[in-house]
Amino acid sequence: MWIFLEPRRAPETKQSAQPQVMRIPSQKIIDYNKLLSKDETLTSVMEERKADYGLEKSLDMVVKGEEAIKIGDRVVPMQKIIDQIRLKLHEIVERDLVDEDPAKTGTETFGIYVVKSGNNIWNVHFNLLKEFFKNKNVALSPLADEPYPKGYSSGVGKILKFSENLVHIYNLKTQQLDTDLSLIEPLQKVVVYKMGVIFDLLDQIDYSQVDRLEFDGETLWVPAEGS
Repeated sequence: MWIFLEPRRAPETKQSAQPQVMRIPSQKIIDYNKLLSKDETLTSVMEERKADYGLEKSLDMVVKGEEAIKIGDRVVPMQKIIDQIRLKLHEIVERDLVDEDPAKTGTETFGIYVVKSGNNIWNVHFNLLKEFFKNKNVALSPLADEPYPKGYSSGVGKILKFSENLVHIYNLKTQQLDTDLSLIEPLQKVVVYKMGVIFDLLDQIDYSQVDRLEFDGETLWVPAEGS
């Protein structure tokens, strides 16, 4: 009688589902650490991208939807942040998950400001606004965002309140959208601007009419003459 022996197999173990890791080519990672160390190549690219919007200091990076950002030891694909923003705004529907062309979001451009200790969202926005208008040869007073003596918001203040609805705070540690800049650790949070939306808005504002702006919590507009 012949006895056939099979190789002994290791007992099967159930493996827990592992989260998918999005692989990002190194050339598509915008490394903030390199900017801090004055890497000439990356600094030149960022300066060129920011100059397209007339900015220099109010943003740290301008990145594309197909890229990722690296801050400290954390790498986050912009697509991950985009998806969370779209979910927050109820823009993702079932058909998007099937039919969306990845190249479409890859062409979008986002401004990134890395939050530092002591920052508040109002001043982050105001610094960008001042730099934008400076490029239009309009110098905003450091007090332009302050309310009028009777407590009414200034025109610039109304722009800032409106713009708070157009930007998002992302927590690199929790990998979730956040609501404020307080209680931060160094290099933990970023402010994300969707550049097309923000600058389409700012380009429509005639600064000579800024004090006539009205804001109702959702909509920003200039009343018709005589109204």
